[in-house]
Amino acid sequence: MKTKNFLAKYIGIILLLAVCFSGGFLWGNVRQVNALLPSDLIVRNIDFNADLSILWDVLKIIKTKYKGRKDLNDQDLVYGAAKGLVKSLGDPYSEFMAPESSKKFLEDISGSFEGIGAEIGIKDGILTVVAPLEGTPAKKAGLMSGDKIIKIDDETTPELSIEKAITLIRGPRGTEVILTILRGDNNEQREITIKRGIIKIPVIEWSLKGNGDIAYIQLFSFTENSPDKFSQIAQEILQSPANKIILDLRGNPGGYLESAVEIAGWFLADGELVVKEDEGNEKGELYKSKGKAVFGEWPTVILIDEGSASASEILAGALRDNLGTKLIGKNSFGKGTVQQMEPLKKGASLKITIADWITPSGLSISKSGLSPDVEVDLDIDAFKQGEDSQLQKAIENLTNS
Repeated sequence: MKTKNFLAKYIGIILLLAVCFSGGFLWGNVRQVNALLPSDLIVRNIDFNADLSILWDVLKIIKTKYKGRKDLNDQDLVYGAAKGLVKSLGDPYSEFMAPESSKKFLEDISGSFEGIGAEIGIKDGILTVVAPLEGTPAKKAGLMSGDKIIKIDDETTPELSIEKAITLIRGPRGTEVILTILRGDNNEQREITIKRGIIKIPVIEWSLKGNGDIAYIQLFSFTENSPDKFSQIAQEILQSPANKIILDLRGNPGGYLESAVEIAGWFLADGELVVKEDEGNEKGELYKSKGKAVFGEWPTVILIDEGSASASEILAGALRDNLGTKLIGKNSFGKGTVQQMEPLKKGASLKITIADWITPSGLSISKSGLSPDVEVDLDIDAFKQGEDSQLQKAIENLTNS
């Protein structure tokens, strides 16, 4: 069974939350593993060269000699072994989820949940804020893209998985969590107290800028209904005086791949490449536009920053590579891998990294993200007073074009 491809995502969407992905195993011919395991344990259609009997030996020793063996739950032992197997990959975005964790994950991506409203990921080996979402407790408390989380309440983070970090940060609305973060190039340490709340993922807003001829579109996330929302505002824009577009993807941590591809179709002609899925072989899937390029001839610029990740990077890269669309702001996050969510027995699931995203020009997003064509720093103090230097640069760029 296949579910939708996610990106984010996870960069773990703490809404609290988690984010994003789908897939299905191919089951083929059955073969025994040289009698190294119990006769009813089989491996299907894979090439595997290791002695699996050590796992069975460890299990037997635990069940016969461990002092607390009478209180052990056999199914928990299996889940623990599965977690260890996935952890050995060294990939922060791949994880095994026991039934309860899997249930919470699926609830989180449905649209509304309790938490703080920020997406996290692993960057340079450190738990990092990808983006606080608009209108959420995380945003209101002052959490920022790029903040490095070194402690959650009293728990230090270096050894935490994203799943564990999310478990610690999520919680009932009205309760508080204290995040100790490092910020900026000088790694200034500070504590931020955030009161958890009900989180709803914002999708899209638009307004007129400049001399009334620029449609300013803020796309906050790529949810399942983002294409429908974009279609609605596109009709409004077409009925307005606008003939230019600023697409603001700042702080957009990603979401559904399919949503990014559909929205790209408003700018790209049918059949143009949006992104390639690189699986480490020559069979990588190509995702192409199916749109009519309604806005293809409109002068357009895109705003990006450190919180633009995953689907945001795919959309921005596709428009730059195909149309020469300028990117303005700061370097994007660099979340360029794709995960699939594999349903397992008893309600458990496996989120596994299967590929890298490659832009139409051949750039691997995961290596360095997207560099802006026009780099502009954002003065946070001025921004709080309503002055947006990056947006102003985008307006100037379109006005003078």
